[in-house]
Amino acid sequence: MVAKQLSIFLENKFGRLTEVTEVLAREGINLSALCIAENADFGILRGIVSDPDKAYKVLKENHFAVNITDVVGINCPNVPGALAKVLNYLSEAGVFIEYMYSFANNDSANVIIRPSNMETCIKVLTDKKVDLLAASDLYRL
Repeated sequence: MVAKQLSIFLENKFGRLTEVTEVLAREGINLSALCIAENADFGILRGIVSDPDKAYKVLKENHFAVNITDVVGINCPNVPGALAKVLNYLSEAGVFIEYMYSFANNDSANVIIRPSNMETCIKVLTDKKVDLLAASDLYRL
């Protein structure tokens, strides 16, 4: 249910993203999902990796500013309205989504969310029988 996500702060300069992927590749760490948010000076790469603790360690050793954040993984049908239904459950419970990203795989979509209240989020989604992804499943994608 709760997975560890890396947040890597990157200067907006040529090759910096390549450096991150090379460090992870050298260590045999797979990057299975990611999104990048940016402003004029830096970007934040948020991603799910096969071994978050090892990735954190090697990125720190290579002088990257990196944090680990808890997120929730959801699997929902890849059809119009499926995500809206899930988000409505959370809105009704007062859970704010700080950010999210997703990736579709044919008939289903995997959605990563960072809720304002992890405990309430998981309770609501469990009570509504939403398909939550185990952290181990996310790390193996």
